[in-house]
Amino acid sequence: MSHPPSSAKLRSLRALCVKALLPLTLILAVTTLQAQTTPPPVTIWPHGIPPLGVTHKENFGNHSLSITVHDKSGIAEIHQTTATVMIVESGEATLIYGGEVIDAKTPSPNEIRGPGIRNGTTVHVIAGDVIHFAAGVPHQWLVDPGKQITYLVVHIEEPAKP
Repeated sequence: MSHPPSSAKLRSLRALCVKALLPLTLILAVTTLQAQTTPPPVTIWPHGIPPLGVTHKENFGNHSLSITVHDKSGIAEIHQTTATVMIVESGEATLIYGGEVIDAKTPSPNEIRGPGIRNGTTVHVIAGDVIHFAAGVPHQWLVDPGKQITYLVVHIEEPAKP
């Protein structure tokens, strides 16, 4: 005749099951998280437009892609730890770069903003132009009334400088 297991044996069996299942549960959780955060090896934006629209920024860890559309002039900005490549898809604008940001503020870590740039270089850019900014270079778009500029942006994250 068999006797039901004692409550002490049941607790011991339950503890053993938890110990055995905990590592498996953690492995599944990490694998699921990695699957959610690891970008696919190939990303295609048909006709240069991200599938989630032009306000979407696709993050790939150490770099990201986005589309930017300006139909008016922007503020001056510096990305202290981000190099930037811009490929103008359509439109035209005046780009000011270099110099110093006027009334500079730091709204978030490694980002500086201001209303304009003093002593910068001015260049007119059009569709097809490619621009590269090293991290730390001030830049600002000036868009004439009734005009616009659309460009693909590749942000490349660099380690912060000590």
